[in-house]
Amino acid sequence: MSIFGTSGYKKAYVSEIAAAAGISKALVFHYFGTKKTLYLYLLDYTSRIMSAKAQKERELSSTDVFDRLVDAAKQKIFVMSRYPEIRGFLTSIYNEDDPEVMSEVKELLASDEDMLTKIVIEYTDEKKLKDGIDPMLVECVLLKFTEGTLGNRLDKTRSLVEIMFEYTKCLNMLKHILYKEEFLK
Repeated sequence: MSIFGTSGYKKAYVSEIAAAAGISKALVFHYFGTKKTLYLYLLDYTSRIMSAKAQKERELSSTDVFDRLVDAAKQKIFVMSRYPEIRGFLTSIYNEDDPEVMSEVKELLASDEDMLTKIVIEYTDEKKLKDGIDPMLVECVLLKFTEGTLGNRLDKTRSLVEIMFEYTKCLNMLKHILYKEEFLK
């Protein structure tokens, strides 16, 4: 996972992967058959880890869209801190352009985006918004901001704590700008 995360699919060599795992190249091929099969296994593995954490926490979460987004971000950050190699791997898949794995990567990213969209659409309460605020624009801003901060532009140079702090701070600012006063308590 760390080799793919650093090099991307095309430039990740099975010999490097085997060396990092402390096994022979032949053993990698024995268990996975091809580099693509290994890559797809890792996509699925990552997706299952992220989904399991999200599912476990989902019922405990608030019904406010901003709180739900913070909870989802905390879950993602928790997984990335517990499994550091996932962070680089997730960041790399947003930039993956190799046609050999492109459709599978797009499918995974689409399912992640669907989950995020569901949170935003399902939990955006129009009555909490200030008069004149378009809920569709709120949804668009929240989706793009979240995807950019925790998805395709996840900054590898900053700590996950810093990223989470800034993300939460920005969401709180947006909440104060968009919500009626009585819903800010």
